This record gives sequence, C-alpha cells and structure tokens, in this order.
Amino acid sequence: MKSKDKSRKNKNVHVKITLKKSIIFFSTIIVILYLIIFYNRYIAPKDVYAMGIEEHNTEAIKISNADVVDINEFIEKNAKEGQKEEWKTEDVELEYMTTYRNNASLPKGTIQVVQEGREGKQQITTKLTYQNGELVSEEQVSAKIVKASLNKIVEVGTGNYKSNYKVKVGDTLYVTSDRLSVMSEPNENSQKVATLFKDDELKLQEVSGEWYKISSSGAVGYVKAECTTYMSPNSSYEEAGQAASNENPQSKAQLQSKLSFNMPLNKPSGLTLEQFKKVLTDPKDKNKIFQNNAEYFYYIEKQYNINGIFVAAVGIHESAFGTSKLALQKNNLFGYGAYDSNPYNGAYNFSNYAESIDLMARVFVKYYLNPKGTNIYGGEKASGKYYNGATLSGVNTKYATDKNWANGVYKQMEYLYNKL
Repeated sequence: MKSKDKSRKNKNVHVKITLKKSIIFFSTIIVILYLIIFYNRYIAPKDVYAMGIEEHNTEAIKISNADVVDINEFIEKNAKEGQKEEWKTEDVELEYMTTYRNNASLPKGTIQVVQEGREGKQQITTKLTYQNGELVSEEQVSAKIVKASLNKIVEVGTGNYKSNYKVKVGDTLYVTSDRLSVMSEPNENSQKVATLFKDDELKLQEVSGEWYKISSSGAVGYVKAECTTYMSPNSSYEEAGQAASNENPQSKAQLQSKLSFNMPLNKPSGLTLEQFKKVLTDPKDKNKIFQNNAEYFYYIEKQYNINGIFVAAVGIHESAFGTSKLALQKNNLFGYGAYDSNPYNGAYNFSNYAESIDLMARVFVKYYLNPKGTNIYGGEKASGKYYNGATLSGVNTKYATDKNWANGVYKQMEYLYNKL
C-alpha cells in the first residue's frame, strides 16, 4: 500500500509540474504576441506611399542625398555677411530729348528755341543693395512710361556772320517758339497771364536770369529768355548784323588759368565755337564723332550753364574717344542707362549724338551739379538728388562706382585745354 501511494503521489506531482510549465509557456507566448501587436501599432514606423503613383511603385520614390540644412548656421552666416536687397518703385520725371536743326536765316553760332521741351513721367523700379545696413549699390532694373515727354526743338544758325549780341532793357524782341506762356512771376509754377505765339513782338522791361519781364499787347509778365530773339522775322542778314558783335575769345592763358581738379563745373568754360572745334579735332577720334559734333558742346554751355569741356571729357572717357559699342551702335557717348546687370540692353538708344550730348548736360545740371531748388535752365529748379558739390570729386560720389573716375575725366580735360 505504501508503495502504491508513493507512486500515485509522484504521478500527481509530475502532472502538476507539467501543467505549470504549460501555463508558463502559453503565458509567455501570449505576452510575446501582445508585445508584437503593441510594437506594430504604437512604435514601429509607418509605411508612406506617394499618392498618384501606380500600384504604389516604390521605385519611383527618390530619397534625397542632400545634407540637412542647419537653419541656425544659415541665419548666422547671413547675419555675418550683412547683405540685403530690396526693390522700390517710384514715379519720376521722364527727360525730354532735344532736336537741333539748322536755320540759314540765323547768324552762325546763334541758337533759338522753337518748341519748348516738356517732361513726361515714368515708373522706375530700382534694386537697392545694403551691406551691414549701409546702401552700397543702386541699380535700375525696369522703366515704364506713364506720360510721354515732348521734345525740345532748337534751331541753329548757319548764316554767314556771327552774333553775340547782348539784349538790354528797352529792346524789341520777338517770340521764336510755337507758343509762349507769359507768367506773373519768373517761374513756371506761377499764374499764367497770357499766351503769345511765334513772331509776336515784345518789349523788354527787365532781365531776371533766364527770364525776361516783357510787355506785349497790354499783357505784362515774364517769359523764358531762350524763346525770344532780338532779330525781327522780317529783317535780312545785314540788318540783323548791324546789331551784332563778334565774340571776343579769351586767350589760352586766360582759359587755362581756370582749369583745376576742383574747378566748379556748373559754369561755362568760355570757349568760342571755333575753339571747341579746334580742341575736339583729334587723331584719336578715329570716327570723327567729337569733331563732327563739337558745336553741341558749345550750345549746351549757352543753354544750361555747364562746362562743355567737362561734358566732352566725360564722353571721351566713357566711350574711349567714340570707339565703344554703345557709341557706335546707340549714339550713346556716356553709357547713359547702362547698368551693371545688363549694360548694353539697358543703355539709352539716341537718334544722334546731339541728343546724347544735350540730355547728359541737363542730367548733370539737374541732378549732380546744383543743390536742390537752384534755378536752372528753362525756369526749372535743380533736383539735387545726387549733389555732392559741383566738382569732379562731387560728381564721382554718385555718378560712378569707379573711385578713379574723376581722375580719368580730369586727365581728358587737361588734354583738351592744352590744345587751345
């Protein structure tokens, strides 16, 4: 009996151990399955498929090999460089062109305005570049005409005698332009008193800079001096010549005594027409551009109060004596409008060299050589936008990025003055 009981007891213990092992085994399996489900649901990364790719073609999905951008490093780098660009758009004046035409009824060297120029409006977009908060460059990137300008027309005398007659109070004058406004004050912003027409007769009462106070058919007021002449439209050369006096040219020593690096450029050089032709006739001028257009450097002195030799020297310096591509293909002696980003296409295209010379003279007078508000040509006032003094160094400040530009232009001025 005892042996049977012992055998039964051992059998029961074996069964219990086997059952316990089974429970542990299955419990372990359940735990593992649970962990797998938990991992797949909450931890494992999800597969992402590109929408629109047929049958989820994973070969079409390209993995970038680019380095990860460190945004902080990027910001820090740009902050160190300190460069920023911005664009601004503004409405500015559109300068008119000047057309010169010969008139054999006028004495040689005489000019008279037959149509006043009127400025238009254009919309300019400019790119400004700053370095560490300081403006380092300003470049025009586009221009759109809002209001067209009206060209100025100037007649040039080609008669067989010269005239340098100076009008005086009491003289009888005549209107040369197609129409002429009589203003209450010597400026274009004052009230218009009357309108006169070509060949109307005037009586000169007072000279006020570029304006004359006159009386005509009961109207009293101010007119632009450049739109009048002392010559009667019915007079002959000889009759007009009786009132004329020849120019009294200054000597070479007198003219050269005014030359210096710091000379004021908003004053005429004083050269006669013949002297301009002499100094601008040169073997370096292979295409005879300056020689054939010497008279216009003389005429800009008469109209705009600027040193014509300075303007000629700028043209020579910028165009390599008229041999540059812009000079030959666009009649542009000054590189006007040729910005660094697109110099050739951006440069102005002029109909002739006279237009180029006349416009550049007005640009210098209006923007570079006179303080804001200064009375200049045609009753206008200077903008003074780029004014830093009426000298070569002053113009260089805003006109050219080349710091040696002023020295280059002065070298050409010396060369021309030494040819007198």
